[in-house]
Amino acid sequence: MNEFPECHGIIPARYDSSRFPGKPLVEIGGKPMFWHVWSRASACPMMTSVTLATDDARILDAATALAVPVVMTRRDHSSGTDRVLEAARALSIDSDAVVVNIQGDEPCLEPEMLTELVRPFENRRVRVTTLATSIGPEEAASPDRVKVVRARDGRALYFSRSQVPFDRDGKMHGFLLHIGLYGFRMEALERFGSLDPSPLEQREKLEQLRLLEDGIDIYVTETRHSCHGVDRPEDLVKIKTILENH
Repeated sequence: MNEFPECHGIIPARYDSSRFPGKPLVEIGGKPMFWHVWSRASACPMMTSVTLATDDARILDAATALAVPVVMTRRDHSSGTDRVLEAARALSIDSDAVVVNIQGDEPCLEPEMLTELVRPFENRRVRVTTLATSIGPEEAASPDRVKVVRARDGRALYFSRSQVPFDRDGKMHGFLLHIGLYGFRMEALERFGSLDPSPLEQREKLEQLRLLEDGIDIYVTETRHSCHGVDRPEDLVKIKTILENH
């Protein structure tokens, strides 16, 4: 059996969200949102380290005060993945180690999801991983819900905002909803950063298609867990209820 690589979680935490400015600093149960994400990610036994990557001195100061490992990154990144890459370089992460891109607006993250995400890296041929969960046709019809179809061995065949695969006979009852957590071997993350946005990526507005168009396989693990992201201030009511019930 191959030796399992080190896994380093990085949480991009940008201040200027168009729908919710200052979102990483919003308090939930007396702690900022980024602390909840970091705390839950750190509870995963597969993580060697978990670090916050921010572009704002206010988030940097708050993380430092709470003893959360943090690195400062540029403000002009076009995606969270680009911010994760800058942070991974600053941390001098080894080329064969795994970098986990953890969404900074998931304060209810289940640590088991990170274990499921990195488990395929037992195979040295695996370079990129992500997660998906089952949903019904009604939810799958929304273009805000990104669907994925995969091969028998778990490799992603395509990601789309459309309802894929198309149900010609009307007999399908389930689809796979993509969950935007990613694991990258550091060399694959570097490769992503060197590529220009691809035609399919620009058309669907899905950056993971850049990897598929470059011939880099993404392995998809199905999880029983759901995500509960915070996109707008009104989402906090549900989040607080979930955390209280925990």
